[in-house]
Amino acid sequence: MKFVSYNVQYGIGLDDRFDLPRIVSSIHGADIIALQEVTRNFHRNGHVDMVAELQTLLATHYSVFGAACDLDAGSAIEQGRAVNRRFQFGNMIFSRWPILSTRTILLPRTRTLDKLNLQRGATEAVIATPKGTIRVYSTHLDHVHRDERIAQIRTLKDRVQLYGFEGGAISGAHEFGLAEPPVPEDYVLMGDFNMVPESPEYDEMAGSVDALYGRQIRATHPVDALAGLGKRHAASYSWIDPKNHADRLFLDYCFLSHGLVERLTDAWVDETAFGSDHLPVWFELS
Repeated sequence: MKFVSYNVQYGIGLDDRFDLPRIVSSIHGADIIALQEVTRNFHRNGHVDMVAELQTLLATHYSVFGAACDLDAGSAIEQGRAVNRRFQFGNMIFSRWPILSTRTILLPRTRTLDKLNLQRGATEAVIATPKGTIRVYSTHLDHVHRDERIAQIRTLKDRVQLYGFEGGAISGAHEFGLAEPPVPEDYVLMGDFNMVPESPEYDEMAGSVDALYGRQIRATHPVDALAGLGKRHAASYSWIDPKNHADRLFLDYCFLSHGLVERLTDAWVDETAFGSDHLPVWFELS
């Protein structure tokens, strides 16, 4: 079972060219896909509806989209009818298997007066895989302020770990004539965290390193797939500065709940992809 996370930067690559088929070719063969920076009606990529375009290109996968940021982008009365034009910026999840329920989880933010700061979120999908139902999250954290990322991580972990208590998208669904969605314990949390390994926000996510026992697998801390397999090293990167390709950072992660760790068989970064300023981060479960 192959998973991949990819911040697609509204489909624009390091060559400054918009090319969604190139994006899709880089994630070919994935069973479950988490995408970030998916847009609708954004001037930087020609106002394309990326959600519809990606659904066409990935026609054999089910999908959900969560627009964390949603703004008016030129709505008007035309020929006597209101035409809604919205700029939307968010996350998508594609799955080879049915998506039973979904939520958009909004993450905390504070108003900036000099730098871009838009509403961030995580898209949640409960997926019926052949090996059982799991929860999958696609998320994208703040890029300019460490304290905000830490606050977002705390909120995100609360929602993920309290899922059984909150009940996800619905409970008592029979009153609406619907099937009750399962409440799976195991989850996968993927996305662009805009943090570097071993930073304070990384420790908030994965737990700090004990001087004697190292970083432990605990119920409150998911496991970084690459690090857990010892496959991330000092020179690893998942982001390339579009203005200076020599500047590179590791910003994208796939985290697993402790119940999935024994099924983790492989993880890697596709350093050949150039359809975005980020690179696809993959992992595989048995």
